[in-house]
Amino acid sequence: MTPRGNSRVCVFAVSFCLFSGVLTGFSSVTDRRQTVSLSGKWRLTNGNGSVSLPAEVPGCVHSALQQQGYIQDPYFRFNDVSYRWIAFDNWTYTTTFTASTQLRTKQKVQLVFDGVDTVATIWLNEIIVWKTDNMFRTYDFSVRDLLKDGDNELRVSFLSPVLYASERRKAHSAYRVPPECPPDVQKGECHVNFIRKEQSSFSWDWGPSFPTTGLWKDVRLEAFDVLQLLQVSSVPLYNSSLSQWRVQVELLVDAVQTTNGRITLSIAELDSEQTFQTQFLPGKTKNSFTLHINTSSQVKLWWPNGHGDQPVYHLAVGGFQDGFLILNTKSKVYFRTVELVQEPIVASPGLSFYFRINGKPVFLKGSNWIPAHSFQDQLTPAVLRNLLQSAVDASMNALRVWGGGVYEQDLFYSICDEMGIMVWQDFMFACAMYPTEDDFIQTVREEVIQQVQRLKSHPSIIIWSGNNENEAALATDWFSIPVSQRPLYLKDYVTLYVNNIRAIVQEEDQSRPFLVSSPTNGAESEQEGWVAANPYDPHYGDTHFYSYILDCWDWRNFPRTRFASEYGFQSWPSFSTLQPVSIKEDWSYTSNFTSHRQHHENGNQQMLLQAGLHFHLPNSTDNLKRFTDTLYITQVMQAQCVKTQTEFYRRSQSEIIEGKGHTMGALYWQLNDIWQAPSWSSIEFGGKWKMLHYFAQSFFAAVLPVGFEDDDTLFIYAVSDLSRDLKLRAVVTVYSWTDLDPVCTLKSDPLPVPGGSAAAIFKQPVAALLAGCGRCTRLTCLLTFHLEDSSGQQGPTNHHFLCSPKDAQGLQRPNITAEVQEDKTGYTVTLHSASVAPFVWLDVGNIPGRFSSNGFLMASRNRTVSFTAWRPTSVAELSRSLTVTSLRDVY
Repeated sequence: MTPRGNSRVCVFAVSFCLFSGVLTGFSSVTDRRQTVSLSGKWRLTNGNGSVSLPAEVPGCVHSALQQQGYIQDPYFRFNDVSYRWIAFDNWTYTTTFTASTQLRTKQKVQLVFDGVDTVATIWLNEIIVWKTDNMFRTYDFSVRDLLKDGDNELRVSFLSPVLYASERRKAHSAYRVPPECPPDVQKGECHVNFIRKEQSSFSWDWGPSFPTTGLWKDVRLEAFDVLQLLQVSSVPLYNSSLSQWRVQVELLVDAVQTTNGRITLSIAELDSEQTFQTQFLPGKTKNSFTLHINTSSQVKLWWPNGHGDQPVYHLAVGGFQDGFLILNTKSKVYFRTVELVQEPIVASPGLSFYFRINGKPVFLKGSNWIPAHSFQDQLTPAVLRNLLQSAVDASMNALRVWGGGVYEQDLFYSICDEMGIMVWQDFMFACAMYPTEDDFIQTVREEVIQQVQRLKSHPSIIIWSGNNENEAALATDWFSIPVSQRPLYLKDYVTLYVNNIRAIVQEEDQSRPFLVSSPTNGAESEQEGWVAANPYDPHYGDTHFYSYILDCWDWRNFPRTRFASEYGFQSWPSFSTLQPVSIKEDWSYTSNFTSHRQHHENGNQQMLLQAGLHFHLPNSTDNLKRFTDTLYITQVMQAQCVKTQTEFYRRSQSEIIEGKGHTMGALYWQLNDIWQAPSWSSIEFGGKWKMLHYFAQSFFAAVLPVGFEDDDTLFIYAVSDLSRDLKLRAVVTVYSWTDLDPVCTLKSDPLPVPGGSAAAIFKQPVAALLAGCGRCTRLTCLLTFHLEDSSGQQGPTNHHFLCSPKDAQGLQRPNITAEVQEDKTGYTVTLHSASVAPFVWLDVGNIPGRFSSNGFLMASRNRTVSFTAWRPTSVAELSRSLTVTSLRDVY
């Protein structure tokens, strides 16, 4: 073991690298290559033939049954349990197609399945061509000799994923591979770790159990005579000593026979072109070429959101044989470098943990991404783009694609490239041990190879991570593994994630760092044999932290970690989101429905317990109002809790206290929802922003004032993500709860705030501050504060409560009135308040859209916010639908 605090510097991906976009078009082989799509209408039958219906491909069984009226909305009320039978049946997809003579006379005809979910036997004209066992792989087979004149029948027979997983578990008799089943509260299925499909599809603590079956991506025939280009990846690499860029281009090609030719690579915008003599061998081969950039000094770099632009270049690939064009494609290219820096910190045990992008340390601000729908075929590009735009609009620059879902579709990563969203990409293993039989390892190896080859051209992906929480599960004994058996599980862990996944990633992609797990101690975990004694050690790596009992308003309850990659609190979605999947008898916080939707043990009670620490709980005698008020108070609680924790992490980036700090990332759990239910998300299913997401607009701002108390002293920090230095003062305004006119205003002297840092710029004992204002106590007053420089206010206005709002003296019903208007830019809502109103929440029911600001503290008589509607509406409709709620209105 390497001693702590030594001089060893751990910097991953020091070769400086990156990146290009994905393939934008397949090759053409002198117009002789043919593609026949087999997506579209298929026939779907169940195991005994009692159900037979049309089905769309791409799609799944649940979607087909719903579209044909066999079942209701699976998300309605208790249908997740009512429709369990679907996952226990076997299903068969069948289609017929004609294969033209021209196609059948090609030298090679490939049948390609981009995604098979999951365990299936594929038949072509009553002959088995393959068996699949992995949702995350592409499968292709040579079928020319099986095709015939006239109709050809293609049949895909699926086994029940639940029964298959159970049978695999029974076959693994040597020792158990925990967990056997999810907690009862999740109402899920068992043994998901024995099947390579979306792990959360068997249930999770934020989602339903819908183990899907189907052809979830496209199916097609590819026919060619010479060769076809299957994939192009292009990874720019930077040589810092020479200040030169080169682009590593890999062509995955399927050739009929040995083919000699020449490849021309060019990026016209950079005046770079090179031609290579090459030889394509029979079958699938990967051919690598290096394009040197002639004008490296002119290369414009890709930057994360908030740090610069995302300029794109275009790589042209041409292939020629005897003067004939045999392949031709273009792809997007982005240039940037990434390093994960793990090095000793002065006067502190442990190692740093932060990302340098293009040589610049960048604080990662964002959230965690889960599957946006239980049925991937129903996830539209518009929904995907809206969710990612919502992240950018909240000043996020990073998302972690969590390891219990799916490797996202190409469009997801392309949008992240365009928007400057950095992606922490997990491999799809989560919260479990996994088997290591040869066939399981082999399908995982193919999965990893395919996914890395598919995704490594994206500049947005800045790190690969082997799994979610499995190091922590093993280290802290989540599954009560006997001490004598621990070496066995440790061996399996190293076999899967280190000897296989890590080895493959480092072979396929040297351009970005790899972590074995999250959370992890990173380099220290490696020194401890890949599983650290305490993977949550705040002196190393990244941490996950949850506590629903401790007071979330007290920053001392949070770990001062190097990097916070998961943390959060639950809330309920809005009534307008729940209403379409419920009925009147469900609209109570104690109903069977609200209990059923809560998949986290004691979650509903924990929300009220946390809210009750600082707020009066809703007590209306009107049942519906009490329900909607309770939904509101959970969102208030969540927003304020995550705000406090995130601000603590942001202000900790420049400090080391008792050896802890230099926090360089805050990714709260979680961004999006998979259905209409309580969860940790900041965006509801359907795209509606919770109060938390509106808060994120402020607490992730590039320049942010953070206020907190320590030993009855008020501190205000200025946090800046900017590259330039600032000179800022704090402006503190004191209000009485009873009066909208400020009691007093204090201004600090301007102090320098270096770019990319957090600095204390205000410090004063609360007692002295209040004494200077004359007529204030902790119970009667509150504070707002902002930052100013010589040009005016910088960043948002923040607030600090001197007591719990439930103890505030003088907090009155504000009797807010609202007026909706329309102008050339859209709709506005002007509010008029009679008194200070915390957590003012505007809601327009089921009219989809977004307010410019919401959930705010109203400390002025008038305030105007805008509303952007996502469908046509009117002033009249908005006025009818609008409700305005503040804290004092719910009790």
